[in-house]
Amino acid sequence: MSSPTPQRAATGSSDPAASRRIRLPKVPFWAQILAGLVLGVLLGWAARSGDVSWLGTTLDRIGSTFVQLLKLAVAPLVFFAIAISITNLRNVSNAARLAGRTLLWFLATSLIAVAIGLTIGLLTNPGAGTGLTPEDGARPESAGSWLDFLTGIIPSDVITPFTDLNVLQIVFMAAVAGVAALKLGEKAAPLLAFGESVLALLQKALWWVIRLAPLGTLGLIGNAINEYGWDLIGQYATFTVDVYVGCLLVMFGVYPLLLSLVGRVSPLQFFRGAWPAIQLAFVSRSSVGTMPVTQKVVERLGVSREYASFAVPFGATTKMDGCAAVYPALAAIFVAEIFGVSLGLQDYLLIAFVSVIGSAATAGLTGATVMTTLTLSTLGLPLEGVGLLLAIDPILDMVRTATNVTGQAVVPVLVASREKILDTDAFASARSFDIGADDEDTTPAVGRAPHSPASGSASGQETAPAPA
Repeated sequence: MSSPTPQRAATGSSDPAASRRIRLPKVPFWAQILAGLVLGVLLGWAARSGDVSWLGTTLDRIGSTFVQLLKLAVAPLVFFAIAISITNLRNVSNAARLAGRTLLWFLATSLIAVAIGLTIGLLTNPGAGTGLTPEDGARPESAGSWLDFLTGIIPSDVITPFTDLNVLQIVFMAAVAGVAALKLGEKAAPLLAFGESVLALLQKALWWVIRLAPLGTLGLIGNAINEYGWDLIGQYATFTVDVYVGCLLVMFGVYPLLLSLVGRVSPLQFFRGAWPAIQLAFVSRSSVGTMPVTQKVVERLGVSREYASFAVPFGATTKMDGCAAVYPALAAIFVAEIFGVSLGLQDYLLIAFVSVIGSAATAGLTGATVMTTLTLSTLGLPLEGVGLLLAIDPILDMVRTATNVTGQAVVPVLVASREKILDTDAFASARSFDIGADDEDTTPAVGRAPHSPASGSASGQETAPAPA
């Protein structure tokens, strides 16, 4: 063999040791999130105990900037995702059946979740012994009502929903646009191509924001500790535990049972594939912000791209088992006990009705304040009770959002398996991926897949989405 040329020796390309020396070890995204969480707690505690105002301000700025970056993409992302997902259904046989089954399972799992929330609340009495009084609450600046919900779906103009981030109105306009495009057929092809390009651009940009999640976690957790401290958690201990237990029961009890008994698929394998979306939802507290990752994991779990591109955006704006089922049930019982109001069977049925039907009212980036005010106003409970819950909300919102996103991934897998269009080979081989990896490898593709689910075999092998 000939010896290396001077040029190659100069560049060091033939020296493996030199290459190893300049490479830094890659830290997995979950480890980055965990580090941000721990560091945020420590910095928040330091800012609070040491009365370091600049540190508290910095943590607040970091967290709020991360949330603002997520908000920046929410309105156009929801519009184009919903509109394009509806038009993609034209490539799917039995599209109406799939959409109906998806909605049915959304409602069924919400009903189970609210039943769990009510049961836990009745067994533990979360408002008893807290030391809180009605005077500790504050009436919210705005409240949800059924009239506002029904009349607020239709916007007064096409600009305000985007500037005010009214996700429900954006969903309405997107649905109208999607159905109109379907009716126009080939005439709408240029517009659809433009929409798919914009959606791909938005998803790319949002992936860059998502990769900042460890830093955002540091700021959000640190600011929460600095603002409220540990004493607050003591006052809300029972309520906090109830929300976490209720959500975890739904996530790791109800969903696995449905997957194994109804979907006939492995729950362990599901969570192995869906974990990137669940962990991001926990720290970002945004179902919509997590939507690209959720769609990615659903496709990797063997759900066809056309169906996933419909079910995931639809679920991200309406499927809220944590925020709209477990939480409002417990919140209603908590507020009723603080204000000394007795709830009867009719009230519990109303809570279940509001939770199942009113889920779309929680459409937004973070939080469940609208759903809580809607539930309290329906029951005739004082809306000042919302003020009692706002202080602890950031801590509770993490597990609520994780539950929301888990359900948004479970239902498409469940429906696809029941309809015999799930790619079982893709499901069996799905593995967790590193969100922090190159976004070229992880951003979900948009547009049409080569085949529709109906054209594949029972296992869906002909219609499996291309691996990322």
